[in-house]
Amino acid sequence: MLIEAPSGPPRTFLDFPLALDLDALDAHIAVLGIPFGKPYQPGEMANDQSRAPDAIRNASEHTHYTREHFDWDLGGPLLDGRDIKVADCGNVTADMSDHGAHYRRAEAAARKIIRAGATIVTLGGDHGIPIPVMRALEEHGETITLVHIDAHLDWRHDVNGETEGYSSPIRRASEMDWFGPIVQIGMRGIGSARTGEVEDARAYGCDIITAYDMHDMGMAAVLDRIPDGGPYYLTIDADGIDPTIMPAVMAQTPGGLDWIQTHTLIHGLVKKGRVLGMDLVEIAPSFDVGITTLVHAERLICNFIGAAVRAGYYD
Repeated sequence: MLIEAPSGPPRTFLDFPLALDLDALDAHIAVLGIPFGKPYQPGEMANDQSRAPDAIRNASEHTHYTREHFDWDLGGPLLDGRDIKVADCGNVTADMSDHGAHYRRAEAAARKIIRAGATIVTLGGDHGIPIPVMRALEEHGETITLVHIDAHLDWRHDVNGETEGYSSPIRRASEMDWFGPIVQIGMRGIGSARTGEVEDARAYGCDIITAYDMHDMGMAAVLDRIPDGGPYYLTIDADGIDPTIMPAVMAQTPGGLDWIQTHTLIHGLVKKGRVLGMDLVEIAPSFDVGITTLVHAERLICNFIGAAVRAGYYD
């Protein structure tokens, strides 16, 4: 079985229909939970981040309001009164005796979603989980610009011999022929990157925009540095967002994107060209302050969905 229903209370994202038969998927937008990354140490397979997909789903108490009321972030209701089909495809299943099985199932599920013509919205899990989704984007058949929001560079080849963990997704993307330009936004503080990884990223041609450069130039100028036209894939590590609004991360680092910058980035990128999908990863629910992170996570995803609808993606 590739996917299963969310665990705990029977909730989907904003109570959109549950669609577990991906071979018969009929949706413009598909939400997919990928809870488990590739562990670096024994016992890391199921970690705090693996609870995040269901925590994001279960945090919404007034889904009718979110779906039907006027949304000031969007200039109208979420789906703008249009016949847009959003489905929640549940969570990719895991095999605790075979850590690689989760990625293989995730890639298979993502390929089915992409073949169905749906925009994929992935809920992680740690930052390793975009790797199978990015592999599946081979289905699109065009060169994709990768836009990466993070405090960290994520260009490690391996950690403890594992090459597909949360420190490596951007290096792995650089090895995929269907990815071209890579724009990395929000780097700051100290992460796992050594000087060699920074040199490798620059040698590839990555446009690395530190958080400090971002704050100095403004998000409009950052958007101008992203190649026009698309297609794009957007990967967002929650620690790329400032911990004042997304505190539920394992590596809190001051100076990240604020909400206005995040809103500007999402809407600006969607307007520049087709965004094939996005992921939101590295949320550790037990570190949250109230539900501050989960509220911003829902807002981020709603802004992406609402912006895509208004950009005419599904007309």
